[in-house]
Amino acid sequence: MRTAARAAIAAIAFTGLVPGEAGAHLVTTGLGPFYDGISHFALTPEDLLPVLAFALFAGLSGPSAGRAVLFVLPVAWLSGGLLGLSRSTELLMPALTAATLLVLGALVALDRRLPMVVVAGLAAALGLFHGYLNGTAKLGALGLSGVAATLFVVVALVAAYVVSLRAPWSRIAVRVAGSWLVAISILMLGWAFRAG
Repeated sequence: MRTAARAAIAAIAFTGLVPGEAGAHLVTTGLGPFYDGISHFALTPEDLLPVLAFALFAGLSGPSAGRAVLFVLPVAWLSGGLLGLSRSTELLMPALTAATLLVLGALVALDRRLPMVVVAGLAAALGLFHGYLNGTAKLGALGLSGVAATLFVVVALVAAYVVSLRAPWSRIAVRVAGSWLVAISILMLGWAFRAG
């Protein structure tokens, strides 16, 4: 092989190794901002896992707790997100988001019933906090609406499924899922506090 051909192959290979532009969030799905919000929620474990944990907890707590979380969480998330839109830079709080998963996973694993006011308050706090973080990511009002709609569906399906479980072992299986969420949150906390 000639030297010029080798140089050309090396140049082509080198340009293939040069990274393109990278972003922290999915810019667009091509389907519009509403669906961008849905995909953002589905692809962000910091948002998805606490919501799954809360839905499991609401299901273990009974139908009334499930209904409270079903309606409070999406409204609070949307409200927090609209507040976050006014912030000029994105706010990232990985340790605090992991801590929310730790608390919610522990509630599932412990299977303790809380007063309805506390459950609704926790749903509002979680929604406002994570919604605010989503708002600072500049999802826009339609994107935040997509997140809120997805929250409603996820909480409705998961909580209703857990409420419908009748076998004694199934409640234990949900509690084990809560313990796994605690383990995941500990890994997330370790990642948030990692050195350099």
